[in-house]
Amino acid sequence: MSESSKSSYQLPKLNYSFEGLEPVISKETLEIHYSKHHAAYVKNLNEALNEYHKAESENDIAKMIKLQSLIKFNGGGHVNHTLFWENLAPIKENKNKPSGKFLKAAESSFGSMQNLIEEFNKQTIAIQGSGWGWIGYNKMNKSLEIVTTVKHKTISAFGLIPILIVDVWEHAYYLQYRNERSRFVNEIWKIINFEEVEKRFHKAIV
Repeated sequence: MSESSKSSYQLPKLNYSFEGLEPVISKETLEIHYSKHHAAYVKNLNEALNEYHKAESENDIAKMIKLQSLIKFNGGGHVNHTLFWENLAPIKENKNKPSGKFLKAAESSFGSMQNLIEEFNKQTIAIQGSGWGWIGYNKMNKSLEIVTTVKHKTISAFGLIPILIVDVWEHAYYLQYRNERSRFVNEIWKIINFEEVEKRFHKAIV
């Protein structure tokens, strides 16, 4: 396999420093989460894809099938984390209040933004094991929906467009919050980048 054909997914650049999300997410937590966990998913994804391309060139179907679960897991980890970092912002940047068409959609779908937050928290906190809480847009009925996924599954299987995502794997919060996932999920709303959420929503409704 030539160098030019090798997969080379990379860590996305963060829009804030490691200490930028304090006190909600500590510098140590963010640095480990980004530099160790997300970096590992990117590394493993590239390695699995390169092995897959090699197996494909050798017509090794058994090997290709075996590698699919690794690609799905690490690819999902990379995609989900990238979305997660993008929808966070330091409190001081004044991007942390819902507004615009997204706010109106939240009120239309859930009665109020507070109702949406409460339902999102309830479902996300209740995830058994590791997973993600999502707010997605359903183009069929033109509404927002809350869903949860385990491991690194995405919401594409639900036919939804991702608008907001929260990581509740233990490495996302355990250094600070220990086993208090509920406290982490409640606190994270203080650093949600609603400017990014609004941009995603605008793209989704086009």
